[in-house]
Amino acid sequence: MDYYYQLVTLGDVDELSENILDVLWRKIDELGIAKKNFKIINEISFASYVKNCPTYCLYFGSKTGNFQSIAATEKLIQTGSLILPIFFEENKFAIHIPKILEKYNGFLYNNANKIESIVALILEGWGLLRSSRKLFISYKRTESRSVAIQLYEEFEKNGFDVFLDTHSIKPGDIFQDELWHRMTDCDVIVVLNTPNFLNSFWCKEEIAEANGKLIGIVQLVWPNHKLENIAELCLPISLKDSDFVDKIYDDKNKSLFSDHQIDKIISNVESVRARNLVSRQNSIINELLNTAQSMGIHLTLQPERYLSQKLSGDQDRIYIPTVGIPQSFDCNRSEELINNIAKHKVANIYLVYDHIRIRDQWLKHLAWLNDYLKVQTRQIKDVQSWLTKN
Repeated sequence: MDYYYQLVTLGDVDELSENILDVLWRKIDELGIAKKNFKIINEISFASYVKNCPTYCLYFGSKTGNFQSIAATEKLIQTGSLILPIFFEENKFAIHIPKILEKYNGFLYNNANKIESIVALILEGWGLLRSSRKLFISYKRTESRSVAIQLYEEFEKNGFDVFLDTHSIKPGDIFQDELWHRMTDCDVIVVLNTPNFLNSFWCKEEIAEANGKLIGIVQLVWPNHKLENIAELCLPISLKDSDFVDKIYDDKNKSLFSDHQIDKIISNVESVRARNLVSRQNSIINELLNTAQSMGIHLTLQPERYLSQKLSGDQDRIYIPTVGIPQSFDCNRSEELINNIAKHKVANIYLVYDHIRIRDQWLKHLAWLNDYLKVQTRQIKDVQSWLTKN
């Protein structure tokens, strides 16, 4: 049986679904995965749905309550597929979405900036982007404290795990060690580039650290302030005074973004996050492939973005490039992924990661997990010592 990533579109499907697909295909192209590995299914073609392939369903609600595709939706519920109900007005979920989906967390689509977020959720649901959505806010307290707190709250509401120094480090913890540890595990950094941001030693250190770890940056450049070339993986957004409430942008205690600007920032962060995760994953993949070639070992990059090595006895060893800090959840999910792909007889599964700036206590925890879990973790820096032919 062929293994596909399935996207099912049900309900009141209109041009929004086409716009979502346009962005989705662009992201898939950036991932480097062939379109043939994906299958788009609607109510008419629903007979082609396969229950044991990774599936994500978009259910488009009806503003009039004229609900469609109920039988297909019920089948997806029974098979445990991921379903995202999409509604269109604040506090109208119960009106726009059928009762069979009342227990699902809906998504409010009220402007085009939300498409990036929908696509990110699809990719996460398929397992092509990690489901933990980690973000780091870098700012100068004396210039942008209120905006930093506002962004922290808005990103938290949109499903991000946000690091903000004043909110995210427990009392008694070693401040700088924990800050670097959390930055290692983040997907993207939002920089509030105020006039004196780069005059701060620690702000400059955070940018240098992001560059070294290939972490993407969204740079929010304050009005009347020059654009800084601070990182290779950087999306700059030049702000105007109209992007702020009451056009106040130079008061650390009052400056806040307008609602429209918040939506735009979140959309851009979603886009940079996806590209950054791919870039960091590619870095590990390329190092594995190059080292294997130098050792005379053949590795095959699979469409699901892991590498396989053929062993004796018709068995495979699996290497899964892992961005950020491996968790026990990643080990379990990786085992489930391989179990679902019948073409492999698996001898070993390795999660391969970059250890730099991960705290020693967590590295010891990962070593301890290796004694108990089928899926093992391996540091990319030691690749020559653990990559073997047999």
